[in-house]
Amino acid sequence: ILAFEFEMGLFPAVLEEARVKGIDLAPKYIPAEVFDKRAVDKGQVVFHDISFVEATPRYDKKNKLAIEIELTDFSVYYSQGAAEAAIAAMKDGKSDVLCDQGQLYKVTKDKNGVVTRERLTKHWTDWVDYWAVDFDYMSRKEIIKVPVGTGLSGVATLPGFEPDQGVLAVPDFEERWTGSYIFENEWQSFRTRKDRDLELTTARHTYEKPGRYTVAVKVIDIFGNDTMTLVPVNVG
Repeated sequence: ILAFEFEMGLFPAVLEEARVKGIDLAPKYIPAEVFDKRAVDKGQVVFHDISFVEATPRYDKKNKLAIEIELTDFSVYYSQGAAEAAIAAMKDGKSDVLCDQGQLYKVTKDKNGVVTRERLTKHWTDWVDYWAVDFDYMSRKEIIKVPVGTGLSGVATLPGFEPDQGVLAVPDFEERWTGSYIFENEWQSFRTRKDRDLELTTARHTYEKPGRYTVAVKVIDIFGNDTMTLVPVNVG
């Protein structure tokens, strides 16, 4: 359920509701490294805290059907957790990039073992590598086809009952809604090696008719993790 709420961009509301009830939640990403035994044995698996995206609709005063979306904040709470141990293990004359207390640092140890730190993330925008917008997120449901009589993922709802191996019947399929929607990338801004600038406001988008729409804003950070939030808008 929590994974579904996060995918739908509803996690801030879930966290607030939990806080009111006296429950302190700290949702984290589960990294792919958990499946690498060598990374686990070396203590290299890092469970990053989930980020928070804030976006604001900017309405056009002349055209009531037009809006722009501005990316106004992106909060990250990454912590490598073992930064001091990593620095201690660093050889003299070497440098490395470490994440500590939600900030990224270039750590250098000179030939005499003297350590210096240079903070690389000086503004919240430094964490954003790419962001994209779907101006009508709930217009396309995610539909999959599964064999009739099975669960959503295609697994039989009554486990333990194996089909007759002597009968190779072709199953009938039916369409099911997964509960999610398809994100359509209608506008994006990203950094390149040559151009490090990032646009924080989308181009103007005009809807065909007045009404209430849900805008999805997805941010990809410099570690490759993506975070999405939903912004309701009313036009017309």
